[in-house]
Amino acid sequence: MEEYLEAIFDLVGADGTAKTTEIANSLHVSPASVSEAIQSLAGKKLVDYEPYAGAKLTQEGMEIVTRLKRRHRLLEVFLSDALKIDPTKVHAEACRMEHYMSDETADALCRWLEAPARSPHDKFISPCQKPVGSCEQCEQFDITRPTRASGEKGIIPVTDLAPDGEAEIAFIRGDQKVVQRLCDLGLTLKTRVKLVRKAPRRGPVELLVRRTTLAIASDIADNIFVTRVEA
Repeated sequence: MEEYLEAIFDLVGADGTAKTTEIANSLHVSPASVSEAIQSLAGKKLVDYEPYAGAKLTQEGMEIVTRLKRRHRLLEVFLSDALKIDPTKVHAEACRMEHYMSDETADALCRWLEAPARSPHDKFISPCQKPVGSCEQCEQFDITRPTRASGEKGIIPVTDLAPDGEAEIAFIRGDQKVVQRLCDLGLTLKTRVKLVRKAPRRGPVELLVRRTTLAIASDIADNIFVTRVEA
């Protein structure tokens, strides 16, 4: 089930739909097998499926994929940086392991790795789903409390904002050094920001903060998460 959801996520076109034949080619299975699996996923309300058109992830399906991608990329960092596994084998190993890892273990791994923002393949790692404002608060979080669903209150990376989009900082990833660095720039929780410009190819991100334009390096911007607000 999870492999199909990930394949749909990776293959969606501009309309958010993945074609049945594309899914079959990606997973090396028959189109008939794909149709049967997609109908099962639709019955579980994890995808919206239209025959001859394709499948689109629902919010519930997207939440599962978001957690899987987070686990996968954290595992890639662990396998590459801690275990020094052959780089050509890291992706396949993470694929096998991601399905058997709990969210609690993924969060513990994230803390142990000191909250990496990118995988060895430069893929963005999403934050945990705890309703906290920083990684320091994550360490103190009571695991018996409920977590927030993906997309709750529109929590997104600041780099996902469109030009002139305004938002409020809701979460800062990283250790105390990262938090202090952002604080020195005036980027603290609940600070209102506007995205002015994103340079291509992971170049600097320009943010308007309290009438001051800041050019933020992409690796720093990766640690800032916001909720959109109306201008």
